[in-house]
Amino acid sequence: MKAVNVKVLDVRGLTDIADTLIVASGTSDRHVRSIAEHVIEQAKRNGFRPLGTEGEGEGEWVLVDLQDVVVHVMLPRVREFYGLERLWDAGTAMHDSASSVARARHS
Repeated sequence: MKAVNVKVLDVRGLTDIADTLIVASGTSDRHVRSIAEHVIEQAKRNGFRPLGTEGEGEGEWVLVDLQDVVVHVMLPRVREFYGLERLWDAGTAMHDSASSVARARHS
């Protein structure tokens, strides 16, 4: 579906909501919806039932919850505004720092 700037984030240990977040952009609201629909179709074809979806009506940001994987498909301006990658990267950096401190204390 030619999603743009696809990022896969490993969020295990940061949240119990999912193990992986996938963030991708579409070039228009129609493209965003089409990408999300394709994700849902492929998930079902492979035996995974989405727990839910959000945002299909507007098409600026569609979330597909596949239980252990959550897919966010957004328009570039929406993606930039919310900065999910920065948010989760900051969480990863904080998690890594906390782990390093814990290891240092036990050394």
